[in-house]
Amino acid sequence: MQQHRIIVIGAGYTGASAAGRLAGRLRREDVSITLVNAEPDFVERVRMHQLAVGQDLRPRPFGEMFAGTGVRLKLAKVTGIDVGRRTVSVTGTRGTDAHARGTQDAGTQGRGAQGRGAQDADAQDRGTQDADAQDRGTQVRGTQDDAREPEILEYDTLVYALGSTWNAHAVPGAAEHAHDIAGRPGALRLRDRLAALAPGGPVVVVGGGLTGVEAATEIAESRPDLDVSLVARGALGDWLSPKGARHLRKVFSGLRITAHEHTDVTAVSADRVTTADGGIPAAVTVLTTGFAAHPIARATALETADNGQIVVDGTMRSTSHPDVYAIGDAALVAGPGGKPLRMSCASGIPTAWQAADSIAARLTGAKLPTASPRYFNQCVSLGRKEGLIQYVTADDRAVSAALTGRLAALYKELVCKGAAWGVANPTMGLPTRRRRVTGQPVPTRAAAEAA
Repeated sequence: MQQHRIIVIGAGYTGASAAGRLAGRLRREDVSITLVNAEPDFVERVRMHQLAVGQDLRPRPFGEMFAGTGVRLKLAKVTGIDVGRRTVSVTGTRGTDAHARGTQDAGTQGRGAQGRGAQDADAQDRGTQDADAQDRGTQVRGTQDDAREPEILEYDTLVYALGSTWNAHAVPGAAEHAHDIAGRPGALRLRDRLAALAPGGPVVVVGGGLTGVEAATEIAESRPDLDVSLVARGALGDWLSPKGARHLRKVFSGLRITAHEHTDVTAVSADRVTTADGGIPAAVTVLTTGFAAHPIARATALETADNGQIVVDGTMRSTSHPDVYAIGDAALVAGPGGKPLRMSCASGIPTAWQAADSIAARLTGAKLPTASPRYFNQCVSLGRKEGLIQYVTADDRAVSAALTGRLAALYKELVCKGAAWGVANPTMGLPTRRRRVTGQPVPTRAAAEAA
């Protein structure tokens, strides 16, 4: 029997987890698993605020992460998907198409790039650089790799894990003048800008959610000589419990961060942030007002929501194309009470597990897994010395209980390390049985509904 071809596009927390988990569930003789990503090493997206202030992050090469698993690495940028022909178009292919070996191949070329600055990261990752520039609304010059004809990859099952980017068009002028920490290239550009900023320089973080709070406190702690402020549409910490909000205000006060509450930002320019009430001087503006789904899905025949997320069922399978699964930020997933899951690592990893286990079950004739995603807490770092663990209901509403202080900072650090460990160990270190594929799933909508 011909191998069943599984292609996973995107190797963030969800894509890398799904690829590794599939490799642990299925026999290598029966399936080929290809992981397509523009970067050769895993990026801890939840630590981008740390990278932006100059902290070096531990390199995690995919070549080492997937050594011996049978997962095939392809370093390239996804440029298109044809769900009718079941193909993925990629450009800028670099390195080898060998299985991950943990040797001197494509998977190890990016070692140490997270700690060497924007030039090194851009040199090793033209694909991500171009995508990030497109998100900023700027023109992208073609590279020698991109000038070549796209390579066409054929699949039997596609796992779409391209995730999200920063919402550069949320505020006029943001694409041209604001910085982001949604990915490594943006975080490294912000790091260079902050490093060049003279003492007393005003830094404005736009957005009062979790990402904005983490960015503001990290910058203020690492650069106490700067004038850091945060602009929030509502009250500071209005998504927290009273205890959590009080602690957040205490930390802001200790770090001398100015909070502009109940303030709408109407525009961003090179030296200021314009609000409905006037303006705030800003030598550096960091926009953290939310994420936007990667635009490729909307350009396909896949059923997508208004925000560009792929509509999926409870097994993470596309409601319009049963040979496509979407996970993480790319998927519109119903949580407790039918409320869509928010874009986050906490939401994404369970969807990766669900998709991988569902694919394996359908290919091997096993029972489909039934897991209902839910929330337990929100983990917020407030610099390296302070933290906040806000406990929440299953549908992500804050309850009165919250953990604060150094213990919360340690808790958050363990969660971050645990998430990275989980990507490299997607079956959580438990022994697994690789099952034989019993047949090919029927690619019809009727079959999907019957399943």
